[in-house]
Amino acid sequence: MIQERYRFWLTSPYFDEDTRSEVAAINDEKEIEDRFYTDLEFGTGGLRGVLGAGTNRMNIYVIRKATQGLADLILEGEEAGKNRGVVIAYDSRRFSDRFAKEAALVLAGNGIKAYLFDDLRPTPELSFAVRHLKAQAGLVITASHNPKEYNGYKVYWEDGGQVPPDRADRILAHIKAHQAWDDILPLEEAEARAKGLLVEIGEEIDAVYLSKVKELALYPELSRAKGSNRSIVYTPLHGAGNVLVNRILTEMGYSVFTVPEQEKPDPEFTTVPYPNPEIPSTFDLARSYGKARNAQMLIATDPDADRLGMALRTPQGDYRQLTGNQVGTLLSYYLLTQKKRLGILPEQAVVIKTIASTDLADLLVKDLGARVENVLTGFKFIAEKEQEMEIQGSGDFQFGFEESYGYLAGHFVRDKDAVIASLLLAEAALYYQEKEGRSLLEVLEDIYGKYGYFIDDQISITLEGKAGKEQMEKMMVKLRETDVKSFGGIAVACIDDYELRKGRRMIAPFHSYELALPQSNVIRYSFQGGGFVMARPSGTEPKIKFYFNIRGVDPQRLQATLENVKKDLLELIKD
Repeated sequence: MIQERYRFWLTSPYFDEDTRSEVAAINDEKEIEDRFYTDLEFGTGGLRGVLGAGTNRMNIYVIRKATQGLADLILEGEEAGKNRGVVIAYDSRRFSDRFAKEAALVLAGNGIKAYLFDDLRPTPELSFAVRHLKAQAGLVITASHNPKEYNGYKVYWEDGGQVPPDRADRILAHIKAHQAWDDILPLEEAEARAKGLLVEIGEEIDAVYLSKVKELALYPELSRAKGSNRSIVYTPLHGAGNVLVNRILTEMGYSVFTVPEQEKPDPEFTTVPYPNPEIPSTFDLARSYGKARNAQMLIATDPDADRLGMALRTPQGDYRQLTGNQVGTLLSYYLLTQKKRLGILPEQAVVIKTIASTDLADLLVKDLGARVENVLTGFKFIAEKEQEMEIQGSGDFQFGFEESYGYLAGHFVRDKDAVIASLLLAEAALYYQEKEGRSLLEVLEDIYGKYGYFIDDQISITLEGKAGKEQMEKMMVKLRETDVKSFGGIAVACIDDYELRKGRRMIAPFHSYELALPQSNVIRYSFQGGGFVMARPSGTEPKIKFYFNIRGVDPQRLQATLENVKKDLLELIKD
C-alpha cells in the first residue's frame, strides 16, 4: 500500500509539479514509509502535522480531502446548513492563506457558502464569528504554538466550539469513505465569488467582537483614567494577535509597546526557537524592552492568539514568568472576588478547568462560593461544558482555564482567547495596584499563604513516527499494569484511568468507582492532600506528556519534592 500511494503521488497529474518533484526527491525508504504509511490523523480537533507532500503530511490535497469530509457532514443535514455556511480564518504560518482559500473553494464546489477573513485573525475571533454569523461550522488554519515546520486545520461547529468527538468521528468516516484523491476539485475563485459562495469578511466582525470583549471589563472607568500609568510590553511572536490585542488594550486606555522585531507576521518565526509563550526564551526581547521602558508587565501571544503568557516585574527590577496555572488562578480569584464585591456574582457561578490544571483552583473557587467543573484536557471540553450548562440551566459560566496558557471569560466565544485574557490581566494588575497597593505577585503570594503552595511542571517526550506511537502505547500499558503507591515519597490517594473510565482509591477505605468523564487515554494519580501526576499522549502532536502539580507548605522544599516525583515517574516508564 505504501508503494502504491507513493507512486500515485509521484505520477498523477492531479498533483501539481512542485508536489511531484518533492515526492521524486525522497530517497530514504524510511521517509517514504513515514509520509505514506497512513493518512494524517483527523482527531477531535482536526489535523496537525509537518508540512510536505504525502498522505501523512500537511498540504493542499490533505486539506481538500478533510474539507470534503466536512462538506459531506454538512450536506447530510438540512439544506439550510449550506446557506448558513462555514467561516474560515488563518494565522501567519507557511501556506496558511493558501490552505484557507483552498478549503473555501472546496466548500464552494459543494454548494456551501464560505466566509473567508480578508487577512490573518486570532482563532477566538473565528469562534465568535461562527456564532455571530450563525454559521453551520468554522475552520481555522493554524498549528498554534508548534514549530515552523507544522501547520494544522481545526474544525468548529455552530456553537463556536471545536467539533466534539462524535462529529469529528463522522467527519473522519466521510474522509475514509472517500478513497480517491483526484476527484476533489475546488471551484474556480471567480465563479465562487460570482455565485455568492465565497464571501470576504473583516473589520465588520472585528468591531463587534471587540465591543463584546470590552463589556467584560469590571472597571472600565479605572482603566481609562489610570491605564496609561501601566506600561505593558507586548509580543505577538510574529502571529495573528498583533492588531486586536493592541486595539483592545489601547482603546481601553493602556500604554502598550509592541516588540518591533516580533510585530510583523513571519512564518519562519526567526526570532524564537518555537513561537510558544510557555517557553521562557520567547520573552527575551520583550524582557529587554521592558527593562528599558520600566514596564510592569510583559505579555506574549502564540501565532493564532488563543494562548497568552505573562511575566511580571519583580521588586528587583527583573521579570518573573508565571505559569498557566498561576495566571488561571489569579484570574479566577480576581473575577470571583470583584464580582462578589460589585454584587454581580451569580448564585450558580461556575469555573471550568481541565483535569491537567492545578488543584489550587478547586480549593480557591469553592472557598469563594462558586462551583468547579473539571473536564478532560483540551479547551473544547471547557466549551462543551459551558454550552451544556447553558442549555440545562445548571450553572453560570464565569471563567475557564487550562494549564497550557488558555483562558476564557464571557459567553460569546467558545475557545481560549488571548485577546480577552490580555484585557482582564491588564485590568487586574491595575486594580490591585491602584486600589489595594498590591502587585499581582503579592496577590498570588497571599493566595498561597491561605491555600498552600502549589508548583507545577510538565515533561514532554517527543516520539516521532510509527515507532514513536508504539513506544507511547508501551509506556501507557506499563503504567496501567503497575500499582503505584507513591511518587517522591508522597502517597497516591487515587488512580483514575480515563481509558477504562475506572478509578481506584489506594488508601483506606479501599474501593473502586466509575468515572463520569468521557473515555480518554489518560491516567491521573491524585495525591493525598492535593496535587497530582498525570500521563497523557497528545492527540495533536507526536508527544507523550506528563503533568505534575505538587502541594506543600514550604516553598523552599517544594522544588526538591517535585524533582523527586519526576525522577520516580521517569524510572517507572523506563524500558
